[in-house]
Amino acid sequence: MAPYLFLCLFLFFPHLYASFSSSESHSCSSLIQFKDSFSIKKVASLSCDYITGLKSYPKTNSWKEGTDCCSWDGVTCDHLNAHVIALDLSCSWLYGNFPSNTTLFLLPHLQKLNLAYNHFNLSKMPSEFGRFTSLFYLNLSRTGFVGEVPSQVSHLPKLVSLDLSSWTDKYEQFTIDKHALEGLVHNLTEVRHLFLDGMDMSSVNAHVFMNLSSSLRSLSLAGCDLPGKFPNNIFYFPNLNLLNLGGNQNLNLNPLKFNRSSNLEHLDLSSMSFSTELIDSVDNLQALKYLDLSGNSFFQGLSVSITNLSSLEYLIIRGANIFGGLPDSMGNLVSLKFLDLSNSNLSGTVPRSLGNLLQLTYLELAWNQLSGQIPLSILNLTQLEYLGISENSLEGSIPDEVTTFPNLIYLGLSDNLLNGTLPSWLYTAPSLKVIILSQNQFSGHIKEFQSKSLEHLYLNNNKLQGPFPSSIFQVLNLTHLVLSSNNLSGVIEFRMFSSLPNLEYLDLSYIRISLTSNSTSSVNHILPNLTDLHLSSCNFSEFPQFLKGLKSLESLDLSCNKIEGKIPQWMQEVGNDSLTYLNVSHNSLTEVEHFPWKNIEFLDLSSNLISGNLPIPASTINVFLISNNSFNGEVSSLICNASALQILDLSHNYLSGTIPQCFGNLSNSLKFLNLKKNKFYGTIPPTFAEGCQLSNFNLNGNLLEGPLTPSILNCNGLEVLDLGNNKINDTFPHWLGSLPYLQVLVLKSNHLHGSLCVNSSKSSPFFSKIQIFDLSSNYFSGPLPERYINSFKGIINLEKIGSKLSYMGVYDSTGSDFYTYSIEIVMKGQDRELVKIFTMWMIIDLSNNQFEGEIPKVIGKLNLLKGLNLSHNNLNGGIPTSIGNLTSLEWLDLSSNRLSGTIPNRLADLPFLSSFNVSENQLHGQIPQGKQFNTFGIDSYEGNKGLCGFPVSKGCNIIEPAPPNVLEKDGSTSNIAFGWKVVLIGYGCGVVFGMSVGYVVFQTGKPKWLVSLVENQQERRRRRKSKKGN
Repeated sequence: MAPYLFLCLFLFFPHLYASFSSSESHSCSSLIQFKDSFSIKKVASLSCDYITGLKSYPKTNSWKEGTDCCSWDGVTCDHLNAHVIALDLSCSWLYGNFPSNTTLFLLPHLQKLNLAYNHFNLSKMPSEFGRFTSLFYLNLSRTGFVGEVPSQVSHLPKLVSLDLSSWTDKYEQFTIDKHALEGLVHNLTEVRHLFLDGMDMSSVNAHVFMNLSSSLRSLSLAGCDLPGKFPNNIFYFPNLNLLNLGGNQNLNLNPLKFNRSSNLEHLDLSSMSFSTELIDSVDNLQALKYLDLSGNSFFQGLSVSITNLSSLEYLIIRGANIFGGLPDSMGNLVSLKFLDLSNSNLSGTVPRSLGNLLQLTYLELAWNQLSGQIPLSILNLTQLEYLGISENSLEGSIPDEVTTFPNLIYLGLSDNLLNGTLPSWLYTAPSLKVIILSQNQFSGHIKEFQSKSLEHLYLNNNKLQGPFPSSIFQVLNLTHLVLSSNNLSGVIEFRMFSSLPNLEYLDLSYIRISLTSNSTSSVNHILPNLTDLHLSSCNFSEFPQFLKGLKSLESLDLSCNKIEGKIPQWMQEVGNDSLTYLNVSHNSLTEVEHFPWKNIEFLDLSSNLISGNLPIPASTINVFLISNNSFNGEVSSLICNASALQILDLSHNYLSGTIPQCFGNLSNSLKFLNLKKNKFYGTIPPTFAEGCQLSNFNLNGNLLEGPLTPSILNCNGLEVLDLGNNKINDTFPHWLGSLPYLQVLVLKSNHLHGSLCVNSSKSSPFFSKIQIFDLSSNYFSGPLPERYINSFKGIINLEKIGSKLSYMGVYDSTGSDFYTYSIEIVMKGQDRELVKIFTMWMIIDLSNNQFEGEIPKVIGKLNLLKGLNLSHNNLNGGIPTSIGNLTSLEWLDLSSNRLSGTIPNRLADLPFLSSFNVSENQLHGQIPQGKQFNTFGIDSYEGNKGLCGFPVSKGCNIIEPAPPNVLEKDGSTSNIAFGWKVVLIGYGCGVVFGMSVGYVVFQTGKPKWLVSLVENQQERRRRRKSKKGN
């Protein structure tokens, strides 16, 4: 029997071996063909490195034809029959379209497939994935697949783990409809881990997940735009470890309480709605290690129940509204390793109890309103690697001990009120790579650095002084050095920086150090990696020679120096192919022939002495600033080749001709167009197309004529329109009132005429966002525009919600640079050019027109108004007492009208009124006394013969009425005789006494406060008369 069995094996083995060999060969061939259908690009897996923390690399580089594929990187075989059963090509740099007939589908025995973090170029996911009937693990997360998830995926009966997560970008994500999702939930009964982050589920309802298997361990649905109410039963699944519902703003949770029996370890409820009851029961989750509640509101402060989670290792509540401060019970979170409460409206102090969190490695409290000092207890956190408390109001000094933070890698405390000297441990911390202490009040010297690990050093905008630390030149890993806006001293040879071969970013602006370049012999070899160089206000009188070696420069700032003449020829070689940012503003340049930089995006030549025709930059330009020069001639239409142009400022030059019609073609990109103070003539181009992006349009101070173009209405986002000081001849453009974001309208000093009355019966508000409304010095007539005034919701304090920005302006496309709007306005009787428009300025100027009738009482609604000028019109009637409601008013000019009646006493209660003029009217009665009115001179009231009382010379014969209980209401004779003789005697005595006191006061000079008051009034009157005479 044995020989027979041996014979059978002998005869069968070759066939078995051939079968194994054939199977292996077939699998290897399929894998090679799959590999060859893609290119290898590192960019395809960039996100792998910073999201997973794993290092991506091209695994398929080890795949060589003719070798055993079971030994290839990422390939696992069943050694019994040589079938490929697992393929892990995650983070492998694969890039290209995913073929629907790929040879990958010829591997029917696959049990595990991972293609995550590659990029399949927005391919559709093939339905052939349904062939892998043995598959129990499928990961296609963040692979660049788009479109509908094929229903065949729900027919993989053995699937235990499925990850189809995608980016939340709508152009790069999976979508799934209601029926496909129902099939997925119903059929995948064995699934234990389901990750569908970023999948578009906006068309389904959350209740579809009610039928998920109760054996589920992981469910992640972050950023799916999932609507409806999430089923409560999932929270009670006995084996559920991970639940991520973050980023679903339309998803609601029914009121529920967490069970103590829950095994949840990871919970993400960021940016969604949930009840206070749920959060108050979170301390029942005693196994919880990860909690993210970002983007929510905690109206009663941070729930103490969160601080009872003794097993919690990660707590993330960023971008939230936490009303109040941090509770002292934060110290109970003794297992915490990672704490991020940034940008969450926190106030109060940093609690000392944070010093109890001895396991903490990451602490981020930036962008809050924390105040007080950094507690000394923070020195207990010896495991800390990351400390960020920037953008707060912290005071005092940084705690200083030699052994502080031995493991610290990142320190960010910028934008606070910290002071004192820099702590000694800063110079010796062995692991420290990043120091960001900018925008504080640190003083003293920068000492010598002993640590060599430093890569980023930001100490800008402080009060540091003394010599430049020479040890900086030995910190060989340094890539970013920013010391600008300090008081450092001394002379530095720029070549010394060549000892820093990794330096990429250098900013030495405004530090009072003299930079020299004594030798150019090795200039071509210094700083090969330097891309950003900022040397503003360094006292250069010419372009420094050391620039010649900087071939890779991308950003160069030489503004606010004393550079004269023209840009030298050799500057063409500085970053010729790489330079994108050049700022040489505020110098004394006189000539620019052309711009050689092929990829320039930002170019600032403003505030120089440059004359001649306007040179045209490369078509790549985004921001072009040449204001305050002497350019002349016409603007070439070639400028419109810059199709990406966003910010264009040609103001304050001598440019002439007509405005290029093609500017209208740029309106899809152009946000900021400032042509003011030139000599442009003709009409405003009528070519602004639909989709116009303009937010600031300024043509003030030119010679433009003709009517306004309605095509401006296509600029739906327009915020500032300044057409003042031109020759525009038209009636008032009522249609501008429909621009929804218009905040500033200046049409002053034109030839506009007609009435401002609105005949339209439409009830929609006009100019609802307006804050500055200047129609002065035109020929408008008729009554004041009461309907407009009633629609100025932006000046009516309905809701006290102000802009976070201090000034009006616009960001460029990068979001890093902010360009403020500017206008000319009359403030308190003086012409002013506002280079920045404060967001809280609310001004109405209708002066120098022909308006008539009364001042409407509705003007008293504009209680945020700071300036009102209605002077030089034909207004009559009285001054409305409702103006007394304008509690923010700083100046009021009603002069040169035909107003009558008295000045309302309520105006004396306006707390900020500092300029007041009602001269040349027909007012009478007593001038209000006290408060701000004691500061106004006689010229505020000239031309009103009927006014009396301080400060005019005419006294008021005021007879004090008797008390009501003495005089009879019907005006009949009183029983008490009134003694006129007593009044006259008192009057005479008062005059004699007053003259006596006056003589003593001005002979002795005492009391000084009275002498000073009278002398100041006299001096003001003398200056105003002198100014009028001039």
